[in-house]
Amino acid sequence: MALLAFGLSGCAPRRTTPGLTTSVRPPVHLAHVNVGWDRIIRATVGLRPHRPSGFVLRAEKLDDKMLVHNFGHGGSGMSLSWGTSQMAAELALQQPDRRAAVLGCGVVGLTSARQLQRRGFDVTIYAEKVPPDTTSNMSLAGFTPTSGLVANENRTPEWDAQFRQAVTIAYRQLQLLAGPKYGISWVYNYSPTDERPNPQPVENALLPDSARTGNVVLEPGQHPFPTKYAIESEQLRIEPSIYLDALVQDVLASGGKIKIRKFETPRDLMAMEENVIINGTGLGAKALFGDPDLMPLKGQLIVMIPQEEVNFATNGALPSANTPPGVFVHMMPRRDGIILGGTSERNVWTTDINEVERKRVVDAHVALYGAMR
Repeated sequence: MALLAFGLSGCAPRRTTPGLTTSVRPPVHLAHVNVGWDRIIRATVGLRPHRPSGFVLRAEKLDDKMLVHNFGHGGSGMSLSWGTSQMAAELALQQPDRRAAVLGCGVVGLTSARQLQRRGFDVTIYAEKVPPDTTSNMSLAGFTPTSGLVANENRTPEWDAQFRQAVTIAYRQLQLLAGPKYGISWVYNYSPTDERPNPQPVENALLPDSARTGNVVLEPGQHPFPTKYAIESEQLRIEPSIYLDALVQDVLASGGKIKIRKFETPRDLMAMEENVIINGTGLGAKALFGDPDLMPLKGQLIVMIPQEEVNFATNGALPSANTPPGVFVHMMPRRDGIILGGTSERNVWTTDINEVERKRVVDAHVALYGAMR
């Protein structure tokens, strides 16, 4: 339940245990979410670039060029990219050339380009696909920096320190971009549950103090969900279609260029005029650089007709008459629709719609919102 780690306490809380508060306040009233099969307007599939050992952030020599890898963020690319991209740009400063090529035009490529431009680089992005056709456009998306990120047994103290630095940078940057231009805003998130939650979610062990905020437990009668408890938190919401387009415009306005091009092997990079290359290709790094650990986590989203009055998110292991209890799903309202998700198929490369998963996700939300008071 990665989302639970990132909330802020609600109004007039009474502290009980570290990281967890119990609310003392009137019941929460929420707008009705109109979920139904007749409301679906599209379904999308994105292949998240997952590495069980975590993202790669390092520099190496490629003949006389500097190659900086910045890929493998799993489902955390939208959350971490400003941080890892700043760190990649600072590695690039170690050589004198101020011309840089960025491979990839998803969120990691775009933030890499912006961080390079802020440091005086002349940047060209080379990509096979650009927004709205990148994997980043298929995100839910919120600030979830541990989503699909790393297997605990593969972590090292060095990698953890790198991660915490990236989170600290990225969390601050996203807060500064909040507003309509970038499609970033704060929303309440609710996690219905019948069991009193762990006051310290497992994901908190990875996070720096700046991103460890409390959760508020709403008791029976204080929330409208068909469960005993509901956990309330506040979360940064990112609307990909707005956010990525704004980043593209920022890159171009700062003198950057975007060229449509596909590279087959590392030797193809030798003909480039830039001596600094940032690899933000995501899943493409498996074929281009032969990364043996890189694999997709197939994510599938169901998009329903937007509801302006719905301005809260839900997530959790929601019960449904047609699906086993304890299976994770989530909802995020955006201007382009009510987004339903909760699918993560490990090492599945197809982008075909999984009808079984589609039914599970829709039915779980129909059951939840149909039972709300």
